[in-house]
Amino acid sequence: MSESPAARLQKLFEGHRLTPTQRRIAHCMVRGAAEVPFLSSVELAELAGVSQPSVTRFAVALGFDGYPALRRHLREVAPAERAAGGEEDAYNEYQQAVQGEIENLRQLSAMLSDPAPVREAGRLLAGSSPLPVLGLRAASSQARGFAYFAAKVHPDVRLLDEGGSMLADRIDAAAGAGASALLCFALPRHPKEVAEALAHARGAGLTVVTVADSAFAPVARHSDLLIPAPVGTGLAFDTACAPMLLGRVLLEAMADALPDAQARLEAFDARAAARGLFVE
Repeated sequence: MSESPAARLQKLFEGHRLTPTQRRIAHCMVRGAAEVPFLSSVELAELAGVSQPSVTRFAVALGFDGYPALRRHLREVAPAERAAGGEEDAYNEYQQAVQGEIENLRQLSAMLSDPAPVREAGRLLAGSSPLPVLGLRAASSQARGFAYFAAKVHPDVRLLDEGGSMLADRIDAAAGAGASALLCFALPRHPKEVAEALAHARGAGLTVVTVADSAFAPVARHSDLLIPAPVGTGLAFDTACAPMLLGRVLLEAMADALPDAQARLEAFDARAAARGLFVE
């Protein structure tokens, strides 16, 4: 599968030390990969919510003489012409939000053309017992969903979906019980407490695997392996179909790395049938 424009842009930004403002510009460009090559520095600044000089400094930080040189490069790695707007204009605001999520899933699919990061994450998660799974505020449902299914194949999954002073204690307890890795779901708006928890986890010797909305998310510097999955912003509250699906992909990779995963699933099914747990 060929890389999407967003994936190619992502690679352009990787390996650079970017300031928070520059990460914001990069994230904005990845989200609008098809349109960005046609924007002026002023238009890009308005789209990203930063100043025009910040866009110029961003281009220089990437190694270009200025924004015009960066834009010329973008036209090589992004589509050669704008997508036709007629069909998109025919969608109402709810349909546009769904179409945005479909594009996010396309980006995720393109990213998964290289399965190595996901397989490595699966190996790390399978090898950690207990396995702490962290997700606060907007990301709590993603963490809870992963933990629910992971418990079917993993011997000891510990959900961390509440903040407060006990969070560090629970991370320490997991590390003390033998945990070697922690899985984190981090979605906008990024709580300061999540970054602090990840820094604490790494200090406790845990390898941090993170699912975040962008490789430039604030939690990136506290993660050993970050796998991005974009969120939708077309509605009043962000939508997270791609992060949810990536969580299921990680479950599959983890199950593949667990030698007794199938036996555990079959044992669960047998118990559920004996208890009449589900309606046929």
